[in-house]
Amino acid sequence: MTDITNTQTLTAEPAMTLADFDFDLPEDRIALRPATPRTSARLMHVRAGGDVLDHTVADLPDLLRTGDLLITNNSRVVPVALRAVRPARDATGHDVDVHMNLIARLGPLRWQALAKPARRLAVGDRLQIADDLTAQVTAKAETGILTLDFHCTNNDLDAALEAVGDMPLPPYIAAKRPADEQDRQDYQTIFAQDAGSVAAPTAGLHFTPQLMQALRDKGIMHHQVTLHVGAGTFLPVKVDNIHEHKMHSEWGEVSPQVAQAIQTAKAKGRRVVVVGTTALRILESAAHATGQIAPFAAETDIFITPGFDFKVADVLMTNFHLPKSTLFMLVCAFAGTATMQAAYAHAIDSGYRFFSYGDANLLERPS
Repeated sequence: MTDITNTQTLTAEPAMTLADFDFDLPEDRIALRPATPRTSARLMHVRAGGDVLDHTVADLPDLLRTGDLLITNNSRVVPVALRAVRPARDATGHDVDVHMNLIARLGPLRWQALAKPARRLAVGDRLQIADDLTAQVTAKAETGILTLDFHCTNNDLDAALEAVGDMPLPPYIAAKRPADEQDRQDYQTIFAQDAGSVAAPTAGLHFTPQLMQALRDKGIMHHQVTLHVGAGTFLPVKVDNIHEHKMHSEWGEVSPQVAQAIQTAKAKGRRVVVVGTTALRILESAAHATGQIAPFAAETDIFITPGFDFKVADVLMTNFHLPKSTLFMLVCAFAGTATMQAAYAHAIDSGYRFFSYGDANLLERPS
């Protein structure tokens, strides 16, 4: 397994500005709930030549080819949105209600977290989350990020979080409504196995067992990779020259079996169809300059912008992304900036729904 952090930012173009990736998005295009059923979501097909066709996700088997290799992300979202109480420090004080989101796992019982009100929390404070779940603040950075050591029954923190935590909805949804029980199902893909993400790999939300059976019937093969999505996926780009942006790091894995399956597919001239920007990032992190795909298990902060030399993905299925975001930069790198600006304008004019619970697009990479 590869055991070094992938830190490369690969681009062959001159510095691009943040304004190159801006567009106007009406507020009512942000989806607050997913389509029901999942496969009824709309699917914008952008061909390699730039032609745009309108479909639904249920049409996916007809849009792919027999022999295509479908790659999905099997990371599972941990319900890391928590409510806690910081007990009064003395008899004259008051309890403090705390709302926090865990953002990065540091160990089996240790996480980094963002909390409100962070100014009321100090190193040494104990937070009561449930009868059998507490956390102690063991460090506090100048940025306000806390390090929490958890204490729970049987030291099974994942089970404790599943019992009391809420789904960490993206800020653009959480600002409009709280997470509820329905989100526990809606904000998890059918591929979810390996717990570790604090945001869903949202392109996978469109898949159902019935759709997967239809893809198998078409002769489309399926393999899975892992990339644990971090809270950094929502961080805005704050520099005008996008190549000065520092990409967040996330842990991922491409197994030897999947690496071999991709090599075999490529050797036979078959396409690799990647579901989601997270799966694409880990696959391209595992690719050597020669085009060979190696097993990989490490952190990656690969930043994909126009000019990137793709080695693995031939087709990308992904949701619609925020203006000026690193994810919109990625799809522009994949299909072309002018093509994606035109395609997004079509999607907005045609009423497509955006972001995590929104519709999808199927992008073919120009040859």
